[in-house]
Amino acid sequence: MTVHPVTVNLAEPIYRRVQRAAERTQRSMEQLIGDALAALTPEHAELPADLQTALAQMAYLNDAALWQAARTALQLEQQQRLAALHDQQQRARLSPAEQAEEQALLKLYRETQLVRAQAVVLLMQRGYDVADPEQFAPVV
Repeated sequence: MTVHPVTVNLAEPIYRRVQRAAERTQRSMEQLIGDALAALTPEHAELPADLQTALAQMAYLNDAALWQAARTALQLEQQQRLAALHDQQQRARLSPAEQAEEQALLKLYRETQLVRAQAVVLLMQRGYDVADPEQFAPVV
């Protein structure tokens, strides 16, 4: 991959925040800023702004927080309810309230998966081996 040097002028407070974040995550400022820019320019521009912001801010998390995010899953009750709604939908039409509930749970599921995926990408960028799917089993 070709690397292009870029000069960025930062206000002192921003520079200090980035410097502290780099120290906390034990990475260089260049790595942190590069990862942050990569996260700010994802290929999913159709996502809601708040979710885009949350995904972009993940670049500032330390490794332990990223591992935790990579293991995030819907609560068991939510998983069971979503499965029940899918089963019911196979047999009969869902009521408008059930459809709304299913859509809300699907939205939450998709967002959870995006957070997990972003965490895995950032962990890979930081040099972790993420090939073993057992590493991402939700922590109970």
